[in-house]
Amino acid sequence: MLQDIGDRAMGVYEYLLKGTDPRLWSYPLMGSPVNMSAILLTYIFFVLVAGPRFMANRKPFQLKEAMITYNFSMVALNAFIVYEFLMSGWATTYTWRCDAVDYSDSPQGLRMVRVAWLFLFSKFIELLDTVTLQIISYRFASPQSFPPVHVMVIMVVFDMFLSLGQVFFVLRKKHGQITFLHVFHHSFMPWTWWWGVSLAPGGIGSFHAMVNCIVHVIMYSYYGLSAAGPRFQKFLWWKKYMTAIQLVQFVMVSLHVTQYYFMDSCDYQVPLFIHLIWMYGTFFFVLFSNFWYQAYVKGKRLPKQDSKPGLNGKANGTTMVANGKHHKKGNSNGTSNGSSHNENGSAYAGKMKKS
Repeated sequence: MLQDIGDRAMGVYEYLLKGTDPRLWSYPLMGSPVNMSAILLTYIFFVLVAGPRFMANRKPFQLKEAMITYNFSMVALNAFIVYEFLMSGWATTYTWRCDAVDYSDSPQGLRMVRVAWLFLFSKFIELLDTVTLQIISYRFASPQSFPPVHVMVIMVVFDMFLSLGQVFFVLRKKHGQITFLHVFHHSFMPWTWWWGVSLAPGGIGSFHAMVNCIVHVIMYSYYGLSAAGPRFQKFLWWKKYMTAIQLVQFVMVSLHVTQYYFMDSCDYQVPLFIHLIWMYGTFFFVLFSNFWYQAYVKGKRLPKQDSKPGLNGKANGTTMVANGKHHKKGNSNGTSNGSSHNENGSAYAGKMKKS
């Protein structure tokens, strides 16, 4: 019985591999799903097991400069991907209705292949979001407080092969932000996208990828400004609209593929992806709607005032109390009872979920 199931599974696997686009075989991670799957399994193990254990007795790393660089680099990368999607078909030859995949070696067809792969690869880069939330909390008070060389090597390896966004969550010990939605989205989705890009790079199925990158340009701009510190918080008044933008994304994606069901005929080569995209759009709309409800209706993710006194003789500044008056109460070690500013903006970044 089990052997029969295994044989059938292998048969389906080999059938799918035979259908992959040979134009992508030479691209990194595209020769086989094995390497890609290994990276995602390593990511899940690190985020759920190894990362929390590694950071259990360590202070969070402060990666302010790294996060600013990473976030704005992702802004540039996603903007470039959007441009390439537009030039590869969506702003040139596509009808925005039933657009088939161009499997030829034409310049336009090969350009779509390149941007489809780049979109997929960007999803592996984004894995670093989680790991950083667990390490950015090891505070480098002095050059002597930097982690050991082998720890830095591990960080570099994860930065290269996992996803900077998720890695940052782990290293900054932002365990509360590593939710089911976060881990599922950054592990299972790249796995399915690998098959999507391998079997159908382009066509109607690539619309959601382009829209996703547009949203990420906005989101990473927010994260970059947030990581830059308190002085930039005045530019983040639009934070509350971020989840709404993501919800609009899912509605647009679902509506776009829904037209397929009302067409008399459509030449798109892999109809299965149409159904999957519609289901994913609906599924994530429900998940993100729940996040919106928890964050903004029930207020579970609203910033909390920290009333703990400052440490090491440093004043934390003035705090607002319930009656609206400001108090500056110094104590014996010269500290203030106010709330300290979060210099790396982590109190703000990560309040939204990435899509």
